[in-house]
Amino acid sequence: MIPYGKQAIGDDDIRAVVEVLHSDWITTGPKIAEFEQDLCRYTGCRHAAAVNSGTSALDIAVQSLSLTKGSEVITTPFTFVASSNCLLYNGLKPVWAEITRDTRNIDPEDIRRKITNKTKAILFVDFAGHPCDIKELKEIAEENNLYLIQDACHSLGAEYQGRKIGTQSDLTVLSFHPVKHITTGEGGAVLTDDQNLHERLLLLRSHGIDRDARSRYGPEASWAYDMKELGRNYRITDIQAALGITQLKKLDGFVEKRIDIARKYVSALKDVSWISLPVTHPNVKHSWHLFTIILADHVKRDEFFTYMRRKNIGVNVHYIPVYHHTYYRKTIPVNDNDFPVTEDVFNRIISLPMYPGITDDEFSYVVDTITSFR
Repeated sequence: MIPYGKQAIGDDDIRAVVEVLHSDWITTGPKIAEFEQDLCRYTGCRHAAAVNSGTSALDIAVQSLSLTKGSEVITTPFTFVASSNCLLYNGLKPVWAEITRDTRNIDPEDIRRKITNKTKAILFVDFAGHPCDIKELKEIAEENNLYLIQDACHSLGAEYQGRKIGTQSDLTVLSFHPVKHITTGEGGAVLTDDQNLHERLLLLRSHGIDRDARSRYGPEASWAYDMKELGRNYRITDIQAALGITQLKKLDGFVEKRIDIARKYVSALKDVSWISLPVTHPNVKHSWHLFTIILADHVKRDEFFTYMRRKNIGVNVHYIPVYHHTYYRKTIPVNDNDFPVTEDVFNRIISLPMYPGITDDEFSYVVDTITSFR
């Protein structure tokens, strides 16, 4: 099976992990701070808080803002459920805005229509690695006194107007799942330039505990700690951080390989009349977490999906709209007809294999199988 995504692990990664396993620290040790510093250097952000998953990163990013319970946060429905779940974890209501057809990113104009006096933030997702129109989103946020949370789990290594993703929003969330640009097995991080938010993030990822409690117990009380917030255990291990450090050194190479694969797909499939190809806006560098195509109306998506899977090609569907899921149908019901673009894209989208390690033979097989379908 040729998967839609796959990690790229080298001997240097393995050596780094083994070195930590032989050390005195396999968790809560020095590799975590080193990984965070490397993330800051790469993205240009001032602070990074590494955690055990992208979902955990989303959760503490939202929690760090201390938004009033019942507040609304506008977000996209065309994403993995974690992007909305993190709002519910914190007693907030996701309000879904429509997407744009070309990038599958959130539509700024529909955000404007959805703002109410309860709206406190915008949580946007850089679908497939194509950054959203951050300039316009920042304008909307500033006009309405809203926080900006960037779910950049797809877009590490991407650029917007010549700047690496990671510094354009109040909080930027990353994921290091095996199908992402770099991996720590499971893992994630929150980036911010705000020191106060960063300090809260560090508390929230570790039970809300502050170990510098000498002001309460005296200067000699090195044993002291104080739980200041209701946090969770979202800590990442030194084992994972060591892997992240070596992976990050290879990120630019991974992204360039993904860009090359995307170019090859466009060249190979541009004349296939029943496929619409993804686009890249001129002011961004796309990092190509996913390569998605849109099938023509007369092509049955599920038939094509089954055909490709039978040929041992692990195509996928990204995503089932969040409001389709049973839990959301019960708790926040909406009318599907209010999201015509999302519905149309969902019914016709397919993700093709996209990862740095795909071989020329595998790529050719994927293209030949697609073009043989009709």
